Amino acid sequence: MSECHYCQHELSIARFECRHCGVALEGQFGQPRLGRLPAEMQQLAEQLLLAGGNLKEVAGWQNISYPTLRKRVDDLIARLQELRSGDEAETRRLLDEVEKGHLQPEQAARLIREANHGA
Repeated sequence: MSECHYCQHELSIARFECRHCGVALEGQFGQPRLGRLPAEMQQLAEQLLLAGGNLKEVAGWQNISYPTLRKRVDDLIARLQELRSGDEAETRRLLDEVEKGHLQPEQAARLIREANHGA
């Protein structure tokens, strides 16, 4: 789940907890781009990988036509490109903040790493 069911804004991860010992980390943790996709796009990405990129096979699994699947794949690609562009813009903004002295380099590096690779 990447989106609030109430207001449709992006959810953030605020807590990680070890199921074994109970140690917990709290804060604002980023998600990788694939994790920020809507659930149906995440499922499509998984199916594409499991099918080795074979669109005809995925269309068969989903019981939809090839053109319908192709449209969904194009939508997935467009959404990933939007997320990537947003992450790149955020990286530039953070680097500007470091340059101005408003943000420590270590903090900016952590935020950039999270934006591009997840927590």
